[in-house]
Amino acid sequence: MESGKLVESREKLLLDPETEFLASKEETGNEWELFKENVRPLKRGRNVRLLNYALKSNTQSQVKESLLLIRRRLIEAIDQYTGEDPLNPWIECIKWVQEAFPSGGDYSGLIVIYEQCVRTFWHDDRYKDDLRYLKIWLEYAENCADAEVIYNFLEANRIGVTHASFYISFALHMEKKNKNKTANEIFNRGLSMKAQPAETLNAAYKKFLTRSLRQLKPTDEEVTDNQVPARSFGTVLAKHAGNQVSESSDIFRKKQKTDRAPGATLSIFKDSGSSSLLGHQPEMSKLHRTPWHSLGARAERNKENNTIPSKWTSNKILQRPGQRPVRPAPGPCIEIFVDEECTEPHKQDNEGEKSSALQLRPGDGKDIKKETELLKENPLRYFPASSLPR
Repeated sequence: MESGKLVESREKLLLDPETEFLASKEETGNEWELFKENVRPLKRGRNVRLLNYALKSNTQSQVKESLLLIRRRLIEAIDQYTGEDPLNPWIECIKWVQEAFPSGGDYSGLIVIYEQCVRTFWHDDRYKDDLRYLKIWLEYAENCADAEVIYNFLEANRIGVTHASFYISFALHMEKKNKNKTANEIFNRGLSMKAQPAETLNAAYKKFLTRSLRQLKPTDEEVTDNQVPARSFGTVLAKHAGNQVSESSDIFRKKQKTDRAPGATLSIFKDSGSSSLLGHQPEMSKLHRTPWHSLGARAERNKENNTIPSKWTSNKILQRPGQRPVRPAPGPCIEIFVDEECTEPHKQDNEGEKSSALQLRPGDGKDIKKETELLKENPLRYFPASSLPR
């Protein structure tokens, strides 16, 4: 027994501090360092305790199930809310999902929650100037393939047009698409609307103008490269370019003259095989051997285009002898399954008032992923046609 204890004590002494710490499984609050490449940054920062717990879902299925259960309860709390600010439980649910699913992605269901939240209150006048509601719209736009549709929708429905963050986000998005002229017009619309805070809007506009001027100003390398004109097939050089070409050709001629010896004659090459080739072709007419003194009239030159097209009625395709294949008798019809929930068209304009939990509760896997992909491509697919910008 004593010898065994001595061996264990010797092994503990031989372990380095890092191995000993990993073997002890002691929690220090920095476990997220092992998965930090899978964590999406948030402007407001993250709760480290919840982050460490959420990252355990990568290895522990129990943690994953508990997160889904909490998310389901938060969605139920949205439906059961009866207070004066129905947007508040949506915001709490969105913030918790951002913290509990740090990698984001389709599995989190965040984009589905974004869409159902903005669709619930888009026609509510009390939230059109609410900065919290506008931020949800902007976060939703950042996760879509093309956010220009969302910005046009917000401007057409007068949602968030009094806030500077709307115009800044819209203009920066158009700048990324290399539409600086449109971005400049958006900044000017924000200034004319006196969007608040005005200092933030003016500062963002000045930075935009500085970036635009840098793009317009050519660099020294571009100036030197543009001095030599580039010529593509079928183009005509400018006058100064022609002068440069003539000067270079004159220099080349002078160089050739200096290379020749004075008084030397220029020998003319004659192909000795041309006469023998003509001798072997007696059938060639004299007309082909004589040079062309004239090209002929236009009708004669275009004679290959004078033939009139005709139908191929004289030719028949030979068919193999035998019986023609008999078509099989039609079998029984296959009934196509139609989901009763999908047969009801979305005709009401107040469709946004429907509960969000109905779509998110059953979709803990493939349903959420498919819905997320559809919303990324068309973020306003569930909105009524009357609300979309013309």
